[in-house]
Amino acid sequence: MRHTIPLSENYLFGRIYRRGKSVVTPLLAVYYMKNRMGMNRLGITASKKIGGAVERNRARRIIKEAYRLTEPALKAGFDIVIVARKKTVCANMWGVKGSLEGILEEFSLLDKI
Repeated sequence: MRHTIPLSENYLFGRIYRRGKSVVTPLLAVYYMKNRMGMNRLGITASKKIGGAVERNRARRIIKEAYRLTEPALKAGFDIVIVARKKTVCANMWGVKGSLEGILEEFSLLDKI
C-alpha cells in the first residue's frame, strides 16, 4: 500500500465514526471522511462478534488485500475505516473486493477501475 498510511489512534477512529459518512453491506461497513493530507489513511477493524482470533485475522487479511488491489484507482486525501462483518470470514477475497469497489464508487472515491 504505497499511498496509504495506517490509522491507529483510537480518537481518529471515533472521529470518523461520528463525523464521517458510512455505508453498510452484508460483507463490510465502510466509514470515510476527507482529510487535509495528500494521502489516505486506512483503519481496519474486526470485533469479537466475528469469532476468535483466527477468524478476525482472516477477515482483516482479506480486507487488506482487497484494499491493496483497489488502491491504485482511489482518490487521495481521505480517512477510511473498514469494519469486517460476520460474512466477511466466509467470503472470498474477490467478493470482498467487489463489495469494497461498489461502496467506494458510491462515495465517488474512485478515479477509474
